Amino acid sequence: MKFHITIGEAVKQLESEVHNRFTTLMKQGTMSIEYYAPKYIDHQTSHKQDEIYVIASGHATFFRNGERVQCKTNDVLFVPAHMEHRFEDFTDNFATWVIFYGTEDGEPS
Repeated sequence: MKFHITIGEAVKQLESEVHNRFTTLMKQGTMSIEYYAPKYIDHQTSHKQDEIYVIASGHATFFRNGERVQCKTNDVLFVPAHMEHRFEDFTDNFATWVIFYGTEDGEPS
């Protein structure tokens, strides 16, 4: 498994994923790291694991469980498993690292 990835490598790998707006860059046990760059609309739904977003570029409004906050490059967001969330009104250059971890029921492994 790789232990180091640059944002340039993440962008290049995402560009090779013709039909996806995310790409998985690292995976170990229950942890995975993805790079996500939605276009126009964020169609994601709740996930089976806890997740952390680290905003890589741009800015957006983040909707989480009925609340909205503004986020920008270098901000960190947390979403527990099964919680409704999405990015809204994001800039064209918006992208984020996504770190999934824990068991699929949201409990630590």
